[in-house]
Amino acid sequence: MSSLVSLDISGCNFYGSIPSGLQNMTSLRVFDASINNLNSTIPEGLFNLSSLISLRLGFNNIHGPIPIGLLNMTSLRDIYLPGNAFESNFPNWLYSFSHLESLNLGGNLLQGVISNAIGNLTSLFSLDLSFNRLEGRIPRSLGNLCKLKQIALSRNNFDGEMSLANSKIIFISGPIPMSIGRLSSLITLDLSNNQLNGTPPQSLGQLAKLERLYISYNLLKGVVYDIHFANLTRLYILDASGNSLTFKASDRWIPPFQIEVLRLSSWQLGPQFPLWLQSQGKLHELAIARTGISDSMPTWFWSKPSAFVYLNLSNNQIQGEIPRKLNARCTIDLSSNNFSGQLPLIPFNVGLIDLSKNSFSGSIYHMLCGTMDEPNTILRFLNLGDNFLSGRIPDCWKNWPSLSLHLRNNKLSGELPQSLQQCKKLLIIDLSKNEFIGNIPTWLGNSFSELIVLNVRSNKFQGDIPHELCCLSSLQILDLAHNNLSGPVPRCFNNFSAMAKKQNSSGDISYIEGFAEFLENAILVTKGRIFEYSTILQLVTSMDLSKNILSGEIPEGLTTLVELRSLNLSGNHLTGRIPEHIGDMGLLESLDFSLNQLWGEIPSSMSSLTFLSHLNLSYNNLIGRIPLSTQLQSLDNSSFVGNNLCGPPLANCDSNMIKPKVGHSGNEEEEEFPKVWFFAILALGFVVGFWAVLGPLLFKMSWRIAYFQFLDEVAYVLSVAYPKTKVSLTTDGTNATDGTSTSEEP
Repeated sequence: MSSLVSLDISGCNFYGSIPSGLQNMTSLRVFDASINNLNSTIPEGLFNLSSLISLRLGFNNIHGPIPIGLLNMTSLRDIYLPGNAFESNFPNWLYSFSHLESLNLGGNLLQGVISNAIGNLTSLFSLDLSFNRLEGRIPRSLGNLCKLKQIALSRNNFDGEMSLANSKIIFISGPIPMSIGRLSSLITLDLSNNQLNGTPPQSLGQLAKLERLYISYNLLKGVVYDIHFANLTRLYILDASGNSLTFKASDRWIPPFQIEVLRLSSWQLGPQFPLWLQSQGKLHELAIARTGISDSMPTWFWSKPSAFVYLNLSNNQIQGEIPRKLNARCTIDLSSNNFSGQLPLIPFNVGLIDLSKNSFSGSIYHMLCGTMDEPNTILRFLNLGDNFLSGRIPDCWKNWPSLSLHLRNNKLSGELPQSLQQCKKLLIIDLSKNEFIGNIPTWLGNSFSELIVLNVRSNKFQGDIPHELCCLSSLQILDLAHNNLSGPVPRCFNNFSAMAKKQNSSGDISYIEGFAEFLENAILVTKGRIFEYSTILQLVTSMDLSKNILSGEIPEGLTTLVELRSLNLSGNHLTGRIPEHIGDMGLLESLDFSLNQLWGEIPSSMSSLTFLSHLNLSYNNLIGRIPLSTQLQSLDNSSFVGNNLCGPPLANCDSNMIKPKVGHSGNEEEEEFPKVWFFAILALGFVVGFWAVLGPLLFKMSWRIAYFQFLDEVAYVLSVAYPKTKVSLTTDGTNATDGTSTSEEP
């Protein structure tokens, strides 16, 4: 093995330590063990390979500082160590490798600043320090590296402004000199995801060999003109999203390049639609979201020769209709515009479609069930929310087992189709603010084991809440509010384990389609406001059953949902006490039990809810003292009105304040017991007395005749004693007066 020149074991799924014995391979010039699971430090014996030119250990799990033993490897030209866990300050001894041509330490945990000594690496043509924790300004001496063709410094914390001196790339504060255009060898420039500011210089247009320019997500601002791109004939990737730049070009400007990937989101391009895009026949990835366009969509845009792999025109005010067949694949995001007309057919190779917040109308049948040349079987995300769509949901869902469905705020009606249960891996169902009817289907609970969000808010569902919903162990957000649901709150709701156990998942749910990442989102009503969650979606937990006609008691088992952050049961007919262990729900931020018939005292455990910022217990039959805690006493009086409560923030309690009138167990039902019996006996006495007197008169004639003779005698006596008053009796025993009166004689 001593004569072996090259050893490539990359991507072989090796794990553990880097193999020993490499020091005996004295002729080895290339060693590549990338993309394995090597999780130790680099062995000392490797540093004896003085003939090694290329050391490639990227994408393993090698940890610790970058070993100083690399200094012994004097022939090294290529150091490739990205995607590991090296952690230390950027090593100063690396600056002595004057013959190094390629240095890639991206995707590690390196920190600190880059020294001016980096200018000693004069042979370097490729430098990648991206995705680390480096900070400070990029040193002026970087301008000495005149052979650099590729620079990747993205995803660090560099600040300052881009600048140039002596025809070299350097990064200092102050204006950016026009001399940047002298870097004639530069092919790739990646400065994305830093804190660079200032305006890109017009001399960028002189970089004739530049092919890929990444300056996205910095603090760049100002105006960019067409002269910035004057000689960029080879440019095919321009990623500059996430800056506050304005682009101004002449109406007849035709770019000198044929761009393939163009990302200018957050620029100011409008109000007219950019006409110069018509000349870009190779464009397959376009992101111009939030660019101030308020124009009609030109017809030529949809007839491009190349299909869009990624198309994002969202958050503009673009008008017009879109064609029945879209020339696109992978991802289409036209949300938050003014598009109108009928929905298009779903292209067979599109995985994500967002047409929400537009003015589309009509049925969704032809979009889902219409026939393209090939059926779509890869759709994973469909958002048609906030339009004017109507009719029933069609019964053709068998092609999409892994789907996220958003249909909120339309005019859809009817019952939910059974074929929807074939989407076994549904993550989100949002059908809120429509006109769906019928019972909530039991198959919703039996079919979707991975469901995270179920939102059927503001519809016309009725009947009991099906117990089958308790099988949705992954459910984090349940919103059944504003329907006509009745019956009790299911006691098995404590089976929602995602609301009861701390989740180890990341904060967002993302989809990768083509070269783009798309974040899942969910709309949630809490604390009386509407929130949209995306980046922290998997950390959100909520249950809202408000504005129904639910009855019975609040299940004590709900208090085991200790990861729940929002609970709303208001506007129902719930009775009984507030669960004693409500204080166990320590993460609750919003709690609403208002407009029910709850009674008894507020449990003292509620004082343990230290994260509570919204509480509403108003308009129940609660009594007694409000428990003491910083959170409860800081709330507004309106949280407690409509009860018999006292203590801060309401009036102070005293000995004459209303207290529970205890019977056997001291509950309020027992206090009402004497009142109920008093009125019952009173009514019974009246009925008995009434029939004891009138009953014989109605059913026994001799009693009735004697009774009326007695009354006639009384009337005769009265008429003699009071002759001015005219009194007569009818034969049926009813009293009658003529309504007249006479005055006294003088």
